[in-house]
Amino acid sequence: MEDKKEKYLLIDKPEGWTSFDVVSVIRRQARLETSNKKIRVGHAGTLDPFATGLLIVGVGREATKHLDDFKKLSKTYQATVRLGTISDTDDPTGTLSVTETDKMIDRAEIEIVLKKFIGDQTQIPPMYSAKKINGQILYKLARAGKTVERQPHHIIIYNIRLTGYTWPDLTIEVDCSAGTYIRTLAHDIGDALGVGAYCHALRRTKIGDYKIEDAEKIEKFK
Repeated sequence: MEDKKEKYLLIDKPEGWTSFDVVSVIRRQARLETSNKKIRVGHAGTLDPFATGLLIVGVGREATKHLDDFKKLSKTYQATVRLGTISDTDDPTGTLSVTETDKMIDRAEIEIVLKKFIGDQTQIPPMYSAKKINGQILYKLARAGKTVERQPHHIIIYNIRLTGYTWPDLTIEVDCSAGTYIRTLAHDIGDALGVGAYCHALRRTKIGDYKIEDAEKIEKFK
């Protein structure tokens, strides 16, 4: 870190790490470089542990004050949607249940279904998410076996591109508004195709004009 006070970092979060894990490493490094002074560090937009990709980290009091500005920006994701299987968390960390093994879907049908998800719509946040309702984090309630009512919120899917398909996996690239849950999108795509699905892999490649190609590996700060 050349500037020890205020800055933003683009980090390529690895699989298995929480967003807070990344913040902890950056905070530890910042304190070492400032003679153990307390440094405020935060991130913009949580990535699930199973997901990888672009995470914006703010270092310093003023930088962290403006992290919400980044949260409002549009995002781009690359996702692998596994058909024929569902997950109670809509991702590979949950309990998986096979729903379809024989039905084969052709690429043309998938293309038609994906186009239906483009545009303005509402989406209900999943229970296994970092969203707070009445001050309580949803995933903590879900782990305790509790389910609470969640209000649908407005999102925009600007575009979905089918980049690959070999049953049971289809890979997509999604341009979307802030607040879009790709796990929920994967689940809904599976429902629309009549076979069920979950998000098997996820990578965030862009936040606004910030790109994963410009991000640094977290190992640099360890």
